[in-house]
Amino acid sequence: MRFSYLEQIAAHMHRFTHIVAAYRYDDTSIRLIFDRDNSWNFEMQRGNSTISIGEAANRGKVYQAPFDVLLAKRFNRSTIQSITLHNHDKIIRITVNTSGSYKSETTILQFEFTGKNTNVIILDKDEVVLEALRHIDKEVSTRSVRVGQVLDEMPKPPYEPQSYPLEDVRFFLLEEFRRRSGDKLERLKAEKKALLKKRLATLKKHLDTLESESELMEEAERLQHAGHLVLANLDTIKPYEKSAALNDFDGTPIRLELPAGCNSASGCAESFFKRSKKAKQKAIGLHQERTNLEAKIRHHELFIQTVSEASTPEEIGLLFPSKTGGTKLKTSDLVAEFWIEGVKVSLGKSEKGNIELLRNAKARDIWMHLKDRPSAHVVITTDKQQLPERLLEAAAKLCVDFSVFEKGRYLVDYTPRREVKVQEGANVLYTNYKTLNIQKG
Repeated sequence: MRFSYLEQIAAHMHRFTHIVAAYRYDDTSIRLIFDRDNSWNFEMQRGNSTISIGEAANRGKVYQAPFDVLLAKRFNRSTIQSITLHNHDKIIRITVNTSGSYKSETTILQFEFTGKNTNVIILDKDEVVLEALRHIDKEVSTRSVRVGQVLDEMPKPPYEPQSYPLEDVRFFLLEEFRRRSGDKLERLKAEKKALLKKRLATLKKHLDTLESESELMEEAERLQHAGHLVLANLDTIKPYEKSAALNDFDGTPIRLELPAGCNSASGCAESFFKRSKKAKQKAIGLHQERTNLEAKIRHHELFIQTVSEASTPEEIGLLFPSKTGGTKLKTSDLVAEFWIEGVKVSLGKSEKGNIELLRNAKARDIWMHLKDRPSAHVVITTDKQQLPERLLEAAAKLCVDFSVFEKGRYLVDYTPRREVKVQEGANVLYTNYKTLNIQKG
């Protein structure tokens, strides 16, 4: 970001007296909320940092690293003492005071828009590093950023920055949010849709290669008929014959090809019956596999449409939660998991997935379903009596998006899992429910 822009932005920020909340909303971005109309985003990617004004509907991940804990502790409900452009460089320094039960503390939040050294650092009043978005060792850079060490000054830039006046700083920051969000949204849509379409093509290809269940069932019936015909002609068929001239049950003359290696007529009949049973079992298995594949295909088609209809990058981020590193818990292929404001929301991809959700949900979890029509089941994992309305609406929208293709308004019922009585499979009766009205598209 240009030095001239940062200079004007820092001057514009002098009007703020408090920070209501401070948190990280993605891996390299910090949001400061000054008041109802001012949610400021400090996007601190190396070489592509910026500031904007705007707030997304929901966060997926709630960060709990030491940096995030300290950020909340020192800057939520804090009083701003000063906002300066530090050292005549691309560094915005916000100094705040927080009053606790026993003492007040002065803390500095330093945003460094310095190319490859871009960072966010929390300092005490003596400029000792308390935490940082990026810890930097002296072996990596001439200026280390380590907890417990006094922070060295950045070398002053060896040039005189040019002036780029902004007519309206707030309008510039609002447009920056719109532009960055729009660019990121289209990039994410293209990336995620390509991934989903690739998976969809694989599923369809697998479906197309499946054998025909009806042909297998016909084969099973033919083999069973041959077995019964052999049993009816045990005295006629000689051992080790390759074929036998027989009359069918309706009197029609036929020549029956016999299984190889049969040393008796009864052995031939048993071979026919075994092959018939195998063909029938295969047909049943294929029917189940086809049903599962068709459910996965529908889920992916709904997934692609949901990505296409997303209006913010954060909506897409909710659909593709980052995998938790180090976990050994295997998630079910029948259930999709999402994270909204740090709360797990699970969705059945098929009837089997819905059954699994119902079986595993706890009594106080919140269960959701479209009113009076088939839909995916959704479960919010929680032990709280009251959940934020925006969390409930986001989960209900997932229920709608992964159940129907058509745009419009849909009613979604929700109730604690203990109020849901399973009738058969995923069919349920439920009581003491509330209803949300959700717009799709």
